[in-house]
Amino acid sequence: MAKVKIRPLDDRVVVEPVEAEQVTAGGIVLPDSAKEKPQRGKVIAVGPGKLLDSGKRGDLSVQVGDQVIYGKYGGTDIEVNGDDVKILRESDILAKVVD
Repeated sequence: MAKVKIRPLDDRVVVEPVEAEQVTAGGIVLPDSAKEKPQRGKVIAVGPGKLLDSGKRGDLSVQVGDQVIYGKYGGTDIEVNGDDVKILRESDILAKVVD
């Protein structure tokens, strides 16, 4: 993806979804209607962190470049420069993928 033209606020994260496999392990090609919504993606932008009662910003657990897993129906889908991305709160992210 090209340079992101949006800056998320507070504890929000912009994620580029990773498309689901088009062919099953058994070699069956899946039509678009049978594909699962992606639940994995790459973080392409992060906000400054949630504003705490003390007036300071809380640190986010993810950073640009991380692979994450998020809830199937979490976040908001938008289009930026022709690319589909998802804006999530940090709390909508379930896990960070560790290689």
